[in-house]
Amino acid sequence: MDDMLKEFVVEALDLATNVEEHLLSLERNPGDMNTLNAVFRSFHTIKGGAGFMNLSAMVSACHLTENLFDALRTGQVPVTPEAIEAALEASGFVADQLTALNNGTEPDKLSTMPKSLEKMLTDAIEMKGVSKKPAATKAKAVEAPKPAEKTPEPAAKKENTGELDWEAYFRAVTPAGTLPEAVAETAELAEEETEAPAQREETEAVKSSLSGGEVKQSAPAKEESIRIDAVKLNVLLEVAGESVQAANQAAVLLEKLSQFKFDGQAAPLMSALTETLTRASRYSTELQRATLATRMQPVGRLFQKFPRLIRELARDLGKEVDLNIAGAETEVDRVVVDSLYDPLVHMLRNALDHGIETAEERINANKSPRATISLKAWQEASSVMIEVTDDGKGMDAQRLRDKAVSKGLINIHDARTDDEAFQLVFLPGFSTKEVASSVSGRGVGMDVVKTAVERHRGAIRIASQLGTGTTFLIRLPIELSIVPTMLVRTDGASLALPMATVQRVVELPETFESVGGQPVLRDLGRPLPVKSLGKILGYTPASERVGIVIAAPSPYILSVDAVDGTADLVIKPLTCISTPGITGTARSAEGELVLVISLSFLIDGCKTRERITA
Repeated sequence: MDDMLKEFVVEALDLATNVEEHLLSLERNPGDMNTLNAVFRSFHTIKGGAGFMNLSAMVSACHLTENLFDALRTGQVPVTPEAIEAALEASGFVADQLTALNNGTEPDKLSTMPKSLEKMLTDAIEMKGVSKKPAATKAKAVEAPKPAEKTPEPAAKKENTGELDWEAYFRAVTPAGTLPEAVAETAELAEEETEAPAQREETEAVKSSLSGGEVKQSAPAKEESIRIDAVKLNVLLEVAGESVQAANQAAVLLEKLSQFKFDGQAAPLMSALTETLTRASRYSTELQRATLATRMQPVGRLFQKFPRLIRELARDLGKEVDLNIAGAETEVDRVVVDSLYDPLVHMLRNALDHGIETAEERINANKSPRATISLKAWQEASSVMIEVTDDGKGMDAQRLRDKAVSKGLINIHDARTDDEAFQLVFLPGFSTKEVASSVSGRGVGMDVVKTAVERHRGAIRIASQLGTGTTFLIRLPIELSIVPTMLVRTDGASLALPMATVQRVVELPETFESVGGQPVLRDLGRPLPVKSLGKILGYTPASERVGIVIAAPSPYILSVDAVDGTADLVIKPLTCISTPGITGTARSAEGELVLVISLSFLIDGCKTRERITA
């Protein structure tokens, strides 16, 4: 793909994604003129670029949709469900074509505009019998029809007014292609009053420009942003992280050197070295933060892809569902945004197929026949939280246990609590569907969700109430390369715990109370089980007299030999081996190798999968 086409595809994909969001908003608020105008402008912009790139099918779809929204915003055609449906189909067709181009399909290999889509759009335009211009044929689709711009005589006068046509005069002396399309004037005052606000502003701007003598050659638009290859950005981030690590190690060495006495000429040299290293450390940290900021993207870029998915899948399943989105402005590392699409698709499809009842079932359960799925994001400390909630029938914990036992995935003594039973859906091969469908039931999907989340050092939990609904909560680090951690030690080994799970540090007594054979310590009035981190990971702990209260659905205390403080570590994932509970490695400021404990491992109560499924 050449650079010009690539630039068009990237920008058009953003516009197409926003169009779907606007259309679904318009379905709820048909009289929103701002949204009507925004959709019109989006299709008009895509059409212009597609015409320049000779993408005839895309031009045809955009042109017909543009005609439809021109009629909608001028009031010639009312906003009806049929019009919204036709526009959504057109938006989907355009998005599919752009996605194909983005995936490497040659422009001349793209599919043509379906006849069914052309008919839908034409029917929507003519549904009230309003006389419209014939739609553009495919043979002429590359050059989208535009209002003809003729060069007027300099002294041309408007009809019946005797005044010069200043707008036509201005367009005659301005290079072609540098102005928006001409605004069509009407002879009737009633039509003039219904002129779109954007068009009136354009006319006034032209007149103002003429009266102020500001006619000049158009200058190139100032570039406010540039596009950078993601690979180059990743390399820059890795170098920035290593520079911070090196600066930290230099600071530790300098601190050790300061314990010695330096006389004579060495004293000012040490002072200068200290000042220089302090400045270098500050700049390297600022460089790293600035580089990280370039990778941050709002999750709304991901969320905007789902309204169309929910709409189409709900229609296929014969269910009535609304998708509510909140927190779309929450920012997270772009790698996380890119990797979350498939997991969220699985969760939304499962919510529709498994969780949401049919309209008849919901009415019988005294619920609204129209169900609701909520997709919400927010920032919590150094983590981003993503929640998928449905108001469906909820999950039956006992049924989940029975199904897992019958499939041989667990034994009858496992998953005793409801919370543990809900986690069974993440086991490979688990499904409650008796017959597989095109949507779900083959025992794949939710295990992929958990694997994808944990790959980015995240965790996922389930809360459900039978008859009320189910909530999936994903916790992910905002920044993937740097993780705030607490450094601890057990059996001489240095370990790092993500600060997202650490509540506080407590001193442990020599003896504990025992409940069911498990040592227990009261913390803030609540009895919490005490678990040895060394024993869990296979170390031989010496004297674990320090406890760390872990924030989890079932809180507990993790005992360690010592706490060495906190640090922001540059994490390197494990690639050659897989060790339960360990997500990666890092280097401390002293240069010591540190093993980083997995966030999901801590939230799950330090239980390995082997122990759950034994």
